[in-house]
Amino acid sequence: MALQATIERYFAAGAEAVGDRGAMKAFLELRTELSEGRLRAAEPDPETSTGWRVNPWVKQGILLGFRLGKLEKMGGDSFSFVDKSTYPVRRFGLQEGVRIVPGGSAIREGAFLAPGVVCMPPMYVNAGAYVDEDTMVDSHALVGSCAQIGKRVHLSAGAQIGGVLEPINATPVIIEDDVLIGGNTGVYEGTLVRRSAVLAAGTILTRGTPVYDIVRNQVLKGSADQPLIIPEGAVVVPGARELKRGADPAWGLSLYTPVIIKYRDDKTNLSTALEDLLR
Repeated sequence: MALQATIERYFAAGAEAVGDRGAMKAFLELRTELSEGRLRAAEPDPETSTGWRVNPWVKQGILLGFRLGKLEKMGGDSFSFVDKSTYPVRRFGLQEGVRIVPGGSAIREGAFLAPGVVCMPPMYVNAGAYVDEDTMVDSHALVGSCAQIGKRVHLSAGAQIGGVLEPINATPVIIEDDVLIGGNTGVYEGTLVRRSAVLAAGTILTRGTPVYDIVRNQVLKGSADQPLIIPEGAVVVPGARELKRGADPAWGLSLYTPVIIKYRDDKTNLSTALEDLLR
């Protein structure tokens, strides 16, 4: 609670916090807590309507770090970059139990990766993200700032998981346990994907994207105060719906829309099984 109050005070101070040693000390403490997984931008909470609670002050602290940092050249001759001094690349040792395959991946300080996570090059995890045990982050995948990724998730090649750092009180993208995210899939704007769901390759989900559930005969949408929520075990594929208004019918136009075609069954589980030998 003391750290929260300090972060909120320095965040409210705006530019006056720049150069203040107390502000930098508070930020570095927050960054360490994030890197160790003891603090999260959002965390499970069964008392909320979605089962998740956002911690706005943590997001304030992440933004405070950008305000306090100065451009600095970092890295060595083989990996040189210029970034805010408050967000260097995170270094891992054997004790973390994270496997980072060589080839151009980067993980910022302030991101947490649990034991058993596998990072295939090149991939990127931004500050404030939380990636839980035994998750695979495949080549060219992005885990955005504050995104929450569960256990045994597979982020396939080219998957883009947006974060949502701003606005402060907005729910970040949340991917629960045992979800399979197909290649070149994009999940943005605070979308919540429930456990064991499958997003087929090329699926795009945003708050404003209607998802047609042909199994339960309903349309899922986000709202001003609720994210788009993909149900547990849903299998989502890219689809299209006819554009009936505002265009000549002879044009044959259609709009992209995701479609829930089924819910996980034994056949789905077999085809999406993650190979333990790779871990």
